Amino acid sequence: MWTGKYVRSPLARSLFLNMVSEDEAAATETQEWYRCGPDLLGESVRPLFVQSHLDSDTKAFLKRSVDKSGWLFTQLYHSFVSTFLSPLVSRTSINGFLGRGSMFVFSPEQFQQLLRVGPEWRSDRLLDLGAGDGAVTGVMGAHFREVYATEVSPPMKWHLQRRNYKLLGIDEWQHTGFQYDVISCLNLLDRCEHPLHLLQDIRLSLVPSTGRLILAAVLPFQPYVEVGGKWQRPNEHIKVQGKTWEEQVTNLSSEVFRKAGFEVEAVTRLPYLCEGDMYNDYYVLDDAVFVLKVSDNTSESA
Repeated sequence: MWTGKYVRSPLARSLFLNMVSEDEAAATETQEWYRCGPDLLGESVRPLFVQSHLDSDTKAFLKRSVDKSGWLFTQLYHSFVSTFLSPLVSRTSINGFLGRGSMFVFSPEQFQQLLRVGPEWRSDRLLDLGAGDGAVTGVMGAHFREVYATEVSPPMKWHLQRRNYKLLGIDEWQHTGFQYDVISCLNLLDRCEHPLHLLQDIRLSLVPSTGRLILAAVLPFQPYVEVGGKWQRPNEHIKVQGKTWEEQVTNLSSEVFRKAGFEVEAVTRLPYLCEGDMYNDYYVLDDAVFVLKVSDNTSESA
């Protein structure tokens, strides 16, 4: 699933050092991660696109990933444990057990730009679905008085508890008796059994009028569910049409989200980054990150 942008070689190190510098070569090297052809977006989505850029927090994550990939004995140990456990345990749980594979979706600055808020903005409740080790939750959580999270992996739950987030069961967060100001669903829609039911539950769990859903989806959209180290098709299948990033963003917006009772408020293109291993300094996938609000004309049956 993940593909390495740079391999661990002298050439790769040279490219990385160029990228993290502040000169024009850095922007050229990574511009594809953020590139969007606005004219290729649908008319309704085009004015909602927010241009993102490589920033200092993204560079810092990449540098940490490169540094960690060079810890030879640690990486050999990780490789051995992964090979032994992969037939029995999910990749997420293996990463949680080893304390590796941390993800990066957006920086604080990119998050604020997408929501159109400032550093001092605060709200009441955040729910992060499928929060992993909580690293991305922390970027958002700084703006909320209460932070809730869900996760199915026991090792990742332990990481979330260490961060003092309020853990809820995957069948519990919809029935707490209260609603959330923001729900984040980051790179989960293509990795869950019932994505359409998930969207319906999210819609009903948001604070009316002001509640927002932050949803990230890897494009091209390829839904699979990991069960005991094996990948299989989900029970509910979302088919996203289009060959380019822009075409799939438009189709998600006009078909999937609209039919689920949401309207797009903003969308940006970002790299979905993951710490690397002994083979690659880091891994990168192509993300579309949406801010969605509940449609005004949505009914309970939508």
